[in-house]
Amino acid sequence: QVQLVESGGGLVQPGGSLRLSCTASPTKFSFDEYDMAWYRQAPGKNRELVAVQSTGDTTYYADSVKGRFTTSRDNAKKTVYLQMNTLKPEDTARYYCNAGAYHRGTYYETDNWGQGTQVTVSA
Repeated sequence: QVQLVESGGGLVQPGGSLRLSCTASPTKFSFDEYDMAWYRQAPGKNRELVAVQSTGDTTYYADSVKGRFTTSRDNAKKTVYLQMNTLKPEDTARYYCNAGAYHRGTYYETDNWGQGTQVTVSA
């Protein structure tokens, strides 16, 4: 069974930056065959797709984070990253990664979820 572990969350002031990481295990998991997505969920709100990093160079960003967030991956480390800059209070949420498939502009999530990492943007 795939395990995804997110890290890097924390408390940051508006305008600040954080880099989230999501690492997959076990080592026999074919990380490089999966498109990886970042979601977030704030209290009382629906889960929102934030970004997708395909197995290649294709990326997707929600309009709310476009130009501020950047996703990347290191297949050798089985890790996907989410660099978040110019953070806003409305970015406050629990962030999750998912291993799935991205095809023709649609991300197909799977049951491969991490436990999430909390991001709080507040002065």
